Amino acid sequence: MATALVIENDPTDDLRRLGEWLTEAGLDLWVVRPHAGDELPADLEGWSALVVLGGDQQAYPRADGTPGAPWFPALEGLLRKAVRHRVPTLAICLGAQLLATAHAGTVERSPSGPEVGPGVVGRRDAAERDPLFRYVPLIPDVLQWHSDEITELPAAATLLAASTRHPHQAFRLGDRAWGLQFHIECDTAMIADWSSGSELLAELGYDPELVVAACDAVMVDVEEVWQPFAARFAALALGELDDAATRRTLPLLGQ
Repeated sequence: MATALVIENDPTDDLRRLGEWLTEAGLDLWVVRPHAGDELPADLEGWSALVVLGGDQQAYPRADGTPGAPWFPALEGLLRKAVRHRVPTLAICLGAQLLATAHAGTVERSPSGPEVGPGVVGRRDAAERDPLFRYVPLIPDVLQWHSDEITELPAAATLLAASTRHPHQAFRLGDRAWGLQFHIECDTAMIADWSSGSELLAELGYDPELVVAACDAVMVDVEEVWQPFAARFAALALGELDDAATRRTLPLLGQ
């Protein structure tokens, strides 16, 4: 049985619905929680996929020069190895930002301000040749919750989805590593937990109850798009997705 290594950076952002979708598609999951003291593996030998989740930390160094979390340098190393060795990788929100910074992209406080709640992104033309995104609708529903953003993609990245205020919403590195700035894993309970006492919502002047209700209203639409996406990712990890044709047209990192 194929097993994905899952890195949980923050206890408030676990696999939730994404975990259900991946296991339903036949992928076993092994969760490592460095925030709780778990040690990251040195390499990806024996793992069929890598999933890196979000969190409240910053992908860029703090003012004193220390990493946003002590394990981030090692995690960035794993992300580089994943791209180099073509290990199917799915990185979400903070995870996507770390995928970018690991490959010389830039992440900083968003000059357009935070992005919170339900929204849509626009699929780019390059998605037509992508083994996962080619089946995503032109304007899919997503859930947003971030104050930082990827302001410069890695030089070798392919942009797959964008929005007006935050242009780097989804990208691919190599032919098997995807970064999503938005969230697909959340359920309503997770959004409610994030909203309760949220300084970010207070700063924006958003009513937490309205944010939760708005997110809850699109949960079915989010599942309709991203559950099949997760299943395709699992199929790739399981060796069941024939990506030979697309691989011939997708540039590998460093080519």
